[in-house]
Amino acid sequence: MAVYIDADACPVKAEAEAVATRHKATMYVVSNGGLRPSPNPLVEMIYVPDGPDAADMWIADRVGPDDVVVTGDIPLAAKCVESGAEVIRHNGERFTQANVREQLAMRDLMTDLRAADPFRQGGGKPFSKADRARFRQALDTALRRVGTPR
Repeated sequence: MAVYIDADACPVKAEAEAVATRHKATMYVVSNGGLRPSPNPLVEMIYVPDGPDAADMWIADRVGPDDVVVTGDIPLAAKCVESGAEVIRHNGERFTQANVREQLAMRDLMTDLRAADPFRQGGGKPFSKADRARFRQALDTALRRVGTPR
């Protein structure tokens, strides 16, 4: 049982570490660099080369049914769900077989809309304390799910 963090731009690394430690799960923090290492023996920092999707590929190549992935990257989420892993966003929303394809389609549609109208750049709502709390609860639930014998 391991937790994989798609760490570039991840706002919940500290929360993930606290929950993973409580469950005694190894946590892989995967990034292109620039992150301060954790002194926690359960946390392993993985630095991948610069390049498109290098962190995503590292995670997707290793994740399995007994793992949890934390990411906001929908294509990575789809690959990890396909591998049988539990996958959650930074705000605690869960990616599943039932919703990940729809989210991929919506992502592609929004990309096309932004390309057609350069003034439509959008922006999301600010990340809140409630999002952090939902994330902690979702990660705890996901770790309990993968830690339960099937």
